[in-house]
Amino acid sequence: MIRRVAVVGGTHGNELTGVYLIKKFEQFPALLRRSSFETIVLLANPEAAASNRRYIDRDLNRCFAQADLANPALTTYEDRRAKAIVAQLGPREQPQVDVILDLHSTTSNMGLSLLPSSRHPFNLRLAAYLSALYPAVRVCCGVQCDQDTPLLRSLTPLGFTLEVGAIAQGVLDAHYFQQTEQLIHAILDYIDASNQGQPPPAPETLKVYQAIASVDYPRNDAGELHAMIHPQLQHRDYEPLHPGAPMFLTFSGETLPYEGENIVFPVFINEAAYYEKGIAMVLTEKQEMTIPNEC
Repeated sequence: MIRRVAVVGGTHGNELTGVYLIKKFEQFPALLRRSSFETIVLLANPEAAASNRRYIDRDLNRCFAQADLANPALTTYEDRRAKAIVAQLGPREQPQVDVILDLHSTTSNMGLSLLPSSRHPFNLRLAAYLSALYPAVRVCCGVQCDQDTPLLRSLTPLGFTLEVGAIAQGVLDAHYFQQTEQLIHAILDYIDASNQGQPPPAPETLKVYQAIASVDYPRNDAGELHAMIHPQLQHRDYEPLHPGAPMFLTFSGETLPYEGENIVFPVFINEAAYYEKGIAMVLTEKQEMTIPNEC
């Protein structure tokens, strides 16, 4: 039985879809009201949102690892925000909410992507339902899925990060704003129906893009970029990348191919916020999963 759901936006202050959906829901709380559970909303990083910046001191969505939360020496603005959020939503061992929906946008061509907090059967069934309801929805499971991670969504095993894009940082896109809100309502309706013993039918299988590795840009000895995403790969998130296919283009015009042995499906290609993290893209493999029954 789901009793409390948290809709979180503005974990990154310049991802305005989440920021302004939270503001909308604060203004019109009846939109999130369902009969069988409570929904709360949270603007995760208000100072960064007010400054239209991803973060003030460090990435809030990398502040939720257990060791960091327990470290009193970490006192940046985002570290303090993380501890305040855990006090409101967590802790992991006794969460105050059952489901977290963390709203994000990306500069990569990710469309509508669900990143589950874990491979819990509830998440997989809900993802399968949403994928059938909205065929454009894709499900991407991170390398650290089901582990102690520094991500806000990891505070509960149930829920998702919603990634939509491509959207430039600091920009509102009405199309993706509406589609994200539509997904939120579909999720809340599904939970409400499930609580009442009438879960909507969902497919028995689910296509998942499982992250297997991240790839950095080629760099010179000084750590500066030596190449950029090849134009034949740009904007082709979730499309197959074959061994030997163009991957990077050096500033001298040389094509650097993908040197792996297997077909992969890159995501978060050329994400603007990942330059500082040394990530040019995340490689995934496509899996067909059978949805497990109730635990």
